[in-house]
Amino acid sequence: MHVTDLSFGCSGIGNLYHDIPKAEAAEVMACAWDAGIRYFDTAPHYGRGLSEQRLGAFLKGRVRDSFVISTKVGRLLSSGKPMAEANGFINPLHNDVRYDYSGNGIEASFEQSCERLGTSYIDIIYVHDIGACTHGDGNAPHFEALMSSGLDRLQKLKAAGRIGAFGLGVNETRVCLDVIQECPLDVILLAGRLTLLDRQGEDELVGRCRNAQTSMVLGGIFNSGILATGPVQSAHFDYQPATDEIMEQVAQLQARTDHIGVPLATVAMQYARRHPAAASVLLGTGKVSSLKRNLNALDVPWDSKYDWVFDPV
Repeated sequence: MHVTDLSFGCSGIGNLYHDIPKAEAAEVMACAWDAGIRYFDTAPHYGRGLSEQRLGAFLKGRVRDSFVISTKVGRLLSSGKPMAEANGFINPLHNDVRYDYSGNGIEASFEQSCERLGTSYIDIIYVHDIGACTHGDGNAPHFEALMSSGLDRLQKLKAAGRIGAFGLGVNETRVCLDVIQECPLDVILLAGRLTLLDRQGEDELVGRCRNAQTSMVLGGIFNSGILATGPVQSAHFDYQPATDEIMEQVAQLQARTDHIGVPLATVAMQYARRHPAAASVLLGTGKVSSLKRNLNALDVPWDSKYDWVFDPV
């Protein structure tokens, strides 16, 4: 399976932090398509099905093998009451959610996603947010469900031709190492742990993936925004207000990028795109202006004499 080196992350069109009108969501996806992006990543979590629904409507009528879709399992949706906000998503669909990493839960989630996306085949399925980063001390039963029946069901779906590849979509490295020790994975979508600021993925995971021929897709390349905004007072890191330590690290990075006259956000994108482990880099936004700005920044040739700004601080 081949993916474009840039991919479109669809959390924004699920109304993450902002209510994005339907027409604007379609416009930003069209902008990504016109720029040559053919890999779209979504999840039931994004607007409780809204992102998948909007992506499915956008892709309807296009030749199925002309694009790649990834979505996620681990959260199972069911009909619920209207709400103004859920987990940062504004005006989500009227669905309740529960975690289920068992084989039956994963297959049910997969079938729901197929319906919202308007397809009977999904190119890549990621097990979403398994691990202590999301579940804390309550992760053990979820991990047991995944290992006892969830991964086996994904293998069966792949063997049946319903999915093309499967792996993990997470914000931590430890659970990736734990899973690939027990089961080969096609791909890992690692968010925020292999960035200009946070190199945790380099410690062990990159090498293990290389040896296992597991591809890596990089998400969260701005670490919740601080690598886009710089160390401003309202900066966030990992979905929380940035600590003084993180602010100081980013200030050091920004001093380097100011020295070479390249914006910090551009350097963060260049770091991710040029990383040898990256099969694709996710650019996620609900705004055409933001997407165009990022694409234009990546179109500017990168001079290898500036590679020193990628060094850890």
